[in-house]
This record gives sequence, structure tokens and C-alpha cells, in this order.
Amino acid sequence: MSSLLEFEKPIAELESKVKELRHLADGSDLDLSDEITRLEGRAAKLLSQTYGKLTAWQKTQVARHADRPHLGDYVKQLIEDFVPLAGDRCFGDDMAITGGLGRFHGRTVMLLGHEKGADTDERVRHNFGMARPEGYRKAVRLMRLAERFKLPVVTLVDTPGAHPGVRAEERGQAEAIARSIETCLTLEVPIVSVVVGEGGSGGAIALATADRVLMLEHSIYSVISPEGCAAILWRKAEQAETAADALKLTAQDLKELALIDEIIEEPLGGAHRARSTTIESVGRAIERHLSDLEGRTPRELRHERRAKFLAMGRAPQG
Repeated sequence: MSSLLEFEKPIAELESKVKELRHLADGSDLDLSDEITRLEGRAAKLLSQTYGKLTAWQKTQVARHADRPHLGDYVKQLIEDFVPLAGDRCFGDDMAITGGLGRFHGRTVMLLGHEKGADTDERVRHNFGMARPEGYRKAVRLMRLAERFKLPVVTLVDTPGAHPGVRAEERGQAEAIARSIETCLTLEVPIVSVVVGEGGSGGAIALATADRVLMLEHSIYSVISPEGCAAILWRKAEQAETAADALKLTAQDLKELALIDEIIEEPLGGAHRARSTTIESVGRAIERHLSDLEGRTPRELRHERRAKFLAMGRAPQG
């Protein structure tokens, strides 16, 4: 791993000792197998204990981990014959949102989502996954294209939020996000959305107003970042940990509040430790929900999707 979270350091120290002993044993006649086994057991136990009781702030750090799978990784592993589609046919192309056509488990789908980038150059090119208005207008164009050809839409959400710059506001950021949400609500084809990292504010919900909203186990989804919340309420970013607890932004909180439909389990130690396994799990979950939505009429899809979101936050009747 290129990035090490603060709470992972004790685990990393044990794993480093195991590597040292393995290297030492390979270059000598010493039998260190018992010691290696003992340290491996300690490391595995500590890893399990640590990830079994992560705080909301620690989950936020895991959700932001640079080594978590990005959109490009999901495309490479899950999508065959991917054809990227660019531009909003109005202003330009926004690299923070990528989309295109491809075959997923034998069916043609429209896949789109946020791309943060895997290294510094890519992150700058993709604006750290923070889309401008043209990104959301591109998303609307691609979703309408999918509707025209009766193709299901799959979205992967991973963004701190929409780009907050002045020029983005001048080009109609709020209107573009609203149009994207409206499009999601009125589409006559199935939509399955997965929050695979950060789900920040309107920038996330613009792609996550779906028939089924899923979240990876250590992803987050909230109206504002913990740092932003802390800055507003306490005028101190240092209160971000307190804000994270108050925001109820974890997948477990949101499932309990009935705001999402399923939590996809991550490998022990988080998606950044087993990227391929994580992507496989996400693929299986998407396939299951797409299959379940098959056979519904356009009218049923629109009605159920609208009812789903109108029911959020309301007390159960009776």
C-alpha cells in the first residue's frame, strides 16, 4: 500500500516484521517458521479487531484511501468492449465523470461514474472526482441515450462533492445537478448505483437517485464533508471527527435509516487491501439487482423509484 492510515500503523509494524523474518529465513538456515506464524496470527487478529470497530471518522479515512479501486479499475475488470462517450454537447467534456457503453455479465449497459484518478497527474486531470456542470450534463446525455435504446444504467459514486469554483457556478452548477437528479427520477430504464468511496453532497446524489442504492462497507455518503460541517458549526476543522459521528454518514447508519438498499461487504482490512476481490463483490451485487429489476415496465420503474425517495425521512404509517 502506498498510503498508510494512522490507525493502521500498529498492523503495518507487525506485517513489516513478518516480511523481515521471511527475508532473513530465506537467506539463512534459521528456522523462523514458528515466530513468523505467531506474528502473522497477531497481525491478523489486530487487523480484525481494528476493522471490526472503526469509528465514523476512521471509515471516512478508509473511504478516501488512495488505493481503493477507482472507476477505471471497475471498467477493466467488469466491463467488456467498453466504448467511452465524451462531452455534454453544450460546453465541453468533464473528466471528473466518465461514462460509456459496454457489456456487463452478458448484457449491454450504460456505465458512468466519478473518477478521482490513481496518481497525482490523473487526479489533477480528473479534478479529484469533483465534476463541473458539463460533467452532470454529460451524465444526463448518456442516461437519456441509454433510455432511448432501453439499456440499464449503472453508476459508481466516488466524489467529495461537485466542484465549488466560481466558474462552475457561473455555468449553472446547481441547475445541472438538479437536472441530473430529475433525469434519474424520470428514466424509464433500471438504474443501480453503488457508492464505492465518498458520496459527497449533491455531487453524489446527482448520480445516485436510483432504483437500488448500494454502498461498500467502508464507504460514506453525506450532505457535507465532516471538515465542511465542522468549519460551519464550530469554525474549526479539527472538530471533523465529532462531525463525522453526528452526520451518520456510514453505510451502517444509512442502512438503518433505510436510505440505502444494501451494504456490500469489503475484504478484511478494506477495499484497498484486496482491490480485485472488492470489484468482484460489487459486480455480483449489481448483477443481482439488475436481474431483480428486469421485467418491470417503464411505468413501474418510475413509480417505484419516485415513491422510494418520497418515503425517505417519513415516519411509517400505522
